[in-house]
Amino acid sequence: MQDKFIEAFKEALELENEVNLSDQFRDYDEWDSLARLSLIAMLDDEFELQIENAQFEKLETVEDLLNAVKKASA
Repeated sequence: MQDKFIEAFKEALELENEVNLSDQFRDYDEWDSLARLSLIAMLDDEFELQIENAQFEKLETVEDLLNAVKKASA
């Protein structure tokens, strides 16, 4: 699941560089309001995770996102 998530994450944010689980995704140069919407849409489309804004704001790293996906699919 981790590899699938990383690939979907990179595609949603249109990243070409390596992504590490410890990365603060809001620190990416590509991060803006459109990237946020793309990421939320990807989580819904690929992993059937509908995430509340308050919950999303608490997520800081790529690993936090992955853990949210894992928790939702458990």
